[in-house]
Amino acid sequence: MDSFVYGPDGCWAVEVKNAQNVRRDDVRSLKAFREDYPECEPILVHRGDDRLVMDGVHCLPAHELLVGLRPGVGPGE
Repeated sequence: MDSFVYGPDGCWAVEVKNAQNVRRDDVRSLKAFREDYPECEPILVHRGDDRLVMDGVHCLPAHELLVGLRPGVGPGE
């Protein structure tokens, strides 16, 4: 896992992969983390274009995640 982010709006475990295609093996560490911390949402960021959920892990394209960032604004605001 690359980062653990938490705050009043939630908690996320984020891992970044330099790959265009996501494989089951890529989400293994995030699945293990979720077993210990079920309150956290696991997110895998990758270079591809596909947005999917694999074994309960949200897999997001890096460009989509970066475009959606708004400094100083919480999720869903």
